[in-house]
Amino acid sequence: MCSIRSFVVDGLPFLYLKVIMSGNEARISLRVYPGAARSAVVGFANGVLRVKVAAPPVKGKANRELIVLLSQVLGVAKGTLTIVKGHTSRSKVLAIDGLSQEDIMERLSPIVT
Repeated sequence: MCSIRSFVVDGLPFLYLKVIMSGNEARISLRVYPGAARSAVVGFANGVLRVKVAAPPVKGKANRELIVLLSQVLGVAKGTLTIVKGHTSRSKVLAIDGLSQEDIMERLSPIVT
């Protein structure tokens, strides 16, 4: 099952995130920007969640910081998040165990809108 949610600001939809459900697992696409001044969820673009991480892309440091940041943002344990695709790429697919599409959207929308 796939869900694309739109957010409306000033009457115009402009942000959305594609969430793919597979059993009890949700998958979202990410675009990661390592080496940033600080780690933060930046927003959505074309169904992809954009995230900046302060760690450099060396020996998995950026991936580890990404997991820590998103576990805090989503309010889940680090063990429930898994990078499924893109371990060495800025484009990644993240699996989130135990959250529904609605839960993900609720937890991300206040941060990026």
